Amino acid sequence: MFVLLLPSLFLGWSLGANDAANVFGPFVGSGLIPYRKATIVASIFVILGSVLGGARGLQNISSLSTSDLLLSSIAVLSGALTVTIMTKLGIPVSTSQAVVGGIIGANVTVMGIGGIDFSALTKILTVWFLTPVGAFFLSLIFYPVLSFLFRKIPSIQIQDRVIKISAWIIGAYGAFSLGANNVANVTGVFAGKILTIEQAAFLGGISIAIGILTYSKNVMLTVGKNLIELDHFTSLIAVLSQAMVVWIFSLIGIHVSSSQAIVGAVLGAGYSKGMNLGNKKVLIKILSGWFLTPAVSGTLSFLLTSLIK
Repeated sequence: MFVLLLPSLFLGWSLGANDAANVFGPFVGSGLIPYRKATIVASIFVILGSVLGGARGLQNISSLSTSDLLLSSIAVLSGALTVTIMTKLGIPVSTSQAVVGGIIGANVTVMGIGGIDFSALTKILTVWFLTPVGAFFLSLIFYPVLSFLFRKIPSIQIQDRVIKISAWIIGAYGAFSLGANNVANVTGVFAGKILTIEQAAFLGGISIAIGILTYSKNVMLTVGKNLIELDHFTSLIAVLSQAMVVWIFSLIGIHVSSSQAIVGAVLGAGYSKGMNLGNKKVLIKILSGWFLTPAVSGTLSFLLTSLIK
């Protein structure tokens, strides 16, 4: 049974390597927080979020996946391979999309097109659209309100200290939200089958944390520096907006893409400040990754399942 879990642990590592950028990328990219310290804090709070807030999402993804443990393992492996490839290319992608693509590919192999629950798929696609849009508009709202309050602080030294402390608090909150929401992508297909909900949350959180600690730098710099050059305050707005969107969906048990959320939040915060898009090619690269991820994962899952079958 442990062999079947290996793809999930691999996916958790890939998720951590890719999605740490969504939490601390803007802070690291703007030079506010050192990369290594950011990974340590993120890894701690992603485990806490997984254990304390991941149960509802784990239950939901478990109900979506096939009851066949081998097919579930293949679906997760396909998602993990896809995320790892995108991470190597420095593209922040959606682990949620990768897992859903893998599950659909496996189901189609066994049951044909009839294996796709189009009603559930429509809801998932709607959420994928709402995630970056919601984060974008939150940033548009937060920036003028919080910048007005921030300017009321009379001393520059105090302003700097407030920004520094806020970065750690918001980053920790973002990591907690990431764990609570995305642990379902990692071990959800096995929750209630060969793992209890508690075991699935803990193992998933640990694997995500290892990915953050070992292989997150490339994607972190793509989001934090190459898309839009954010100043320290604008970075705070972006991460806060992303974390709130992901956390809201965690409370209702819907696993969403923190990658999509942070890109929407970064764009919203940047435009609120009147900043121009730093590199349109980077944005196109990111958007293409969103479309390619479920397609590549689904194709891999379909091929692997066909070979096994």
